[in-house]
Amino acid sequence: MIVGTTKRTLTIRLFSLMGAIAILSLTACSDEVSKTSNTPPVSTVAKKHVQVVLQEIPTHYITSGTVTSDHRVSISTRLSGYIRDMAVREGDVVKAGQVLLHIDSVHAKQALLQANADLSNAKAEMLRYTSLLKEGAATSQQVDKVKLRYEVAQSQVKQAQHQLSYAKISSPVSGVVVEKRMSQGDLASPGMPILTLEDPSSLLVQTYVSEQYIGQIHDGDQVRVNIASLKQSFQGVVRQVVQAAGSIAHQFLVKISLPSAANIHPGMYAQTNFQTGVHKALLLPEDAIFSKAGMHAVYVLDDKSIAHYRLIRIGERTQGMVQILAGLHSGDQVVWDAKPALQTGMKVQR
Repeated sequence: MIVGTTKRTLTIRLFSLMGAIAILSLTACSDEVSKTSNTPPVSTVAKKHVQVVLQEIPTHYITSGTVTSDHRVSISTRLSGYIRDMAVREGDVVKAGQVLLHIDSVHAKQALLQANADLSNAKAEMLRYTSLLKEGAATSQQVDKVKLRYEVAQSQVKQAQHQLSYAKISSPVSGVVVEKRMSQGDLASPGMPILTLEDPSSLLVQTYVSEQYIGQIHDGDQVRVNIASLKQSFQGVVRQVVQAAGSIAHQFLVKISLPSAANIHPGMYAQTNFQTGVHKALLLPEDAIFSKAGMHAVYVLDDKSIAHYRLIRIGERTQGMVQILAGLHSGDQVVWDAKPALQTGMKVQR
């Protein structure tokens, strides 16, 4: 019995000792928390800050389109013959009046030879009848007849020369060769396209607009055009709204004039932004937003000027400002550009 009582006594004392240790540990942790909570936050100085407020901004309707030339010329021939001396290819820049190719037209050459032969015969006959008239061996009516034949022969020669001049095909405009449908040695026929030229100094964007918005788009409207491949935006002007919708998609063709720029080329993909109204939104400067791994965030101050890291969702960017779609409310104070660098829990001085 004495042994059992001793064991129970030792067990009770052991549990009492463990409880005392636990109480001491909790007291130490509580003291540490108390010390931490009483430690003043690290301060930083923010050079830039802004109060977010609702602002009226334009509402845009965005479409996609293609850059094309307003002046597109299809080069063909009036003669039938084989193509000779073609010295251009796709991408070549040509000037107005530059010779592009020749047509080896046998028929036109033969027609000129025949016209010259008829002219020689008519001239010889006219000279002979003129001499006979002086000798009294021919009448005035006969001389007038051969003179008329001579004048007709002269006209036929000029016509044949003019026709043969079409064998040399020159560029009617300054531009770029964008398509080459036939090559040297091919047989060309009248009206058949051989080359296509575009004038790069006269560019426009062709896009299609839904019938829902077509009533809000007019000739002369300013349109912002973004060209992704150039990472640039340009100010365009609505040049024409074709007042007829497609029978399938029910969309209207809109043509937008572009400013002349050396780096814009026909065929480029473009995105157009039509202003269709205004709406209220929150805006922030681009440099106030921290972006990492596709996430966007800002530092927002509370009532005690303590910074808090907050994720946001952004929208359209316009002239250095970014539309905030979610994460902020009107009246929030946003700070950035601080030294030392901002972190959650810092007290911010402005």
